[in-house]
Amino acid sequence: MKTNYTEEEKYLRAKKRVENIKGFYANLTAYCLVIPFLFFINYMTSPGYYWAWWPMMGWGIGVVFHGFGVFGNNLIFGKDWEERKIKEIMEKDNNRKF
Repeated sequence: MKTNYTEEEKYLRAKKRVENIKGFYANLTAYCLVIPFLFFINYMTSPGYYWAWWPMMGWGIGVVFHGFGVFGNNLIFGKDWEERKIKEIMEKDNNRKF
């Protein structure tokens, strides 16, 4: 089932996609800059206990899921299923006779 979008709708969808991609890369860049800094602080303050692994793992999981949300639209856990479900419900409403 293909949906015909107007040029304005296509533009708005593309603009939103670009904003999502930029947000992901900003998140990834911040992760790559902050985590080494945290390890440096960890090494300087308490070299016996590496607490910096915890924020690295937590934030890393967040970055991975953010990436799946941005680039994984065709996967089961992406956002594509939302659009399909909305279309399915709208078609059921249109086919219902009152």
